[in-house]
Order: sequence, then C-alpha cells, then structure tokens
Amino acid sequence: MLHIVRTNSDNKDFKDLVKQLDNYLAIVDGEEHDFYNQYNNIDVLKHVVMAYSDKTPVGCGAFKEFDKNSVEIKRMYTNPKYRGQGVASKILNALEIWSHELGYKSCVLETGIRQVEAVGFYKKNNYATIPNFEPYKNVENSLCFRKVLKK
Repeated sequence: MLHIVRTNSDNKDFKDLVKQLDNYLAIVDGEEHDFYNQYNNIDVLKHVVMAYSDKTPVGCGAFKEFDKNSVEIKRMYTNPKYRGQGVASKILNALEIWSHELGYKSCVLETGIRQVEAVGFYKKNNYATIPNFEPYKNVENSLCFRKVLKK
C-alpha cells in the first residue's frame, strides 16, 4: 500500500532518490546537465513529500517559494519499477495541497522538452505551458508550466 509522508531535504530516503534522479538527468540532459544542476540544490528545500510502498521509498517531490503567491515544484522522481501506478500524481497532488495550505495560489515548474514522459505527466495533471521564467528564459531545452490551485 502506498503512503505519503511530509518531510524535508534532510530525509535520507529523499537524498537517495535524488541521486537516482540526478543519474537519470545526467544522461537525458547531456552537456546541459551542469547548467540545470546548479538550480537543483536540495538543501533549500524545506517542503518534501515522499511516497512509500510499505517501507520502500518509491518516489519524491518538493517545492520552494517562487514568489509570494507561487511555489516551484522541484525534484519530482518515481523509481522506474513503480511508474504507471499513479505514484507521481499522488506526490504532485500532496505538494499542491501542502502549498495551498500555506497560502500559495499557484505552482510553477520547469522540465526539459526531452523528458517526454514528464511533459505529458504535467499536462495530464492540468499544468499549462507558460513563457519560460528565469533562469530558463532563453534555454531551448526548457519548458515551463503553471497551475492555479483551487480555492
């Protein structure tokens, strides 16, 4: 059974999953990985959601403040063995609920256009494409999204 836990970036399971994510992104991003990696420092993440299947960590996500009304979704990852089971949607929904509880009105995020599954996932979860925000404004591989949270 899947259960969701709120935590922070000190969580060992989160750190382990982020290592898996970074290994995957190093392949997908290729030469651009160092550029993206500089914006993915996890020590600034105070709001982390972990998904566990029994006691096994299977997915994660986080957010940080983007501006006074929005958070930026960061470090979304699901172990490949658990993909296609709704894990990522449950993590994303938990992040949206938590950010709404804290008074934020919307979520923004950036993903790479080569991450076809991620692009489809965010569209499926009602995220709309927006003009790229800083630091991704002129980055051709980046695609930015926004979702207004329900009141």
